[in-house]
Amino acid sequence: MQKDATDQDYLDEIHRSFRTHFDDDLPENLVVPSSKARWIDPSEISNPARIGPMLDLPTRSFDLSLQEIPQGSATDLQRHAHEAVHYVLSGSGYSEIGGCKLYWNDGDFIYTPVWVWHRHYNTGTAAARLLIVESAKLLATLGLHQRQSAGNVSYADHLRFAANKPCQVTP
Repeated sequence: MQKDATDQDYLDEIHRSFRTHFDDDLPENLVVPSSKARWIDPSEISNPARIGPMLDLPTRSFDLSLQEIPQGSATDLQRHAHEAVHYVLSGSGYSEIGGCKLYWNDGDFIYTPVWVWHRHYNTGTAAARLLIVESAKLLATLGLHQRQSAGNVSYADHLRFAANKPCQVTP
């Protein structure tokens, strides 16, 4: 009996899962320059910041993107089902995360927990540049990804809650 393409794909995947030499099956694009970021214009999404996903990287469980927040501007207020970490390449500002106001500078990491409202503000003298690592791709593969934007509003305005509430975090 001849196998159809779906059956053969399934069998090929089983055989690949038993391999012992992973070096023989390397993906393409192991090195991708930052100039390959696919910049999305802010007018295309609800975020005033520019996002540049690194779509040529062969990652299967996480996303990497560059982000630029213009001087004196901020991202949209959003929450999502995935964890995210922003690494501040350059710039300074603060983030509202779950009602906490947290300041950041060059070299800092900003962690955003799952499904917590957050927004990032640039208070520096030039565009802030950040590298974003998110587990969105893994959740999307599992059919569990969700993202929600409240738009260009502060945490306090959106939730009528004081954005400067005391936080249980260490500086």
